[in-house]
Amino acid sequence: MKCHVYRSSKRSSTYVYLRDRDGVDVMPASLKAGLGRLEFVFELDLTPERKLATQDPVQVMQNLRELGFHVQFPPNEQVIEQDWS
Repeated sequence: MKCHVYRSSKRSSTYVYLRDRDGVDVMPASLKAGLGRLEFVFELDLTPERKLATQDPVQVMQNLRELGFHVQFPPNEQVIEQDWS
């Protein structure tokens, strides 16, 4: 599965994986506002076996299929889970 990774301009070490390049419209407005401008970093071929630094690739793929996006917050930052579907 191809995905496109963006860096948040507002939140340090926060990245967004998108199913479609420039497909930010699938994200809720409140989430987009909190992340600021998204800067494209790279395109990635994602598989269940692919090692990611801090994320479970299976969970990322599931979020991409169901929501169209996945947000990677810094590991030391607690995030209140929200229903973004």
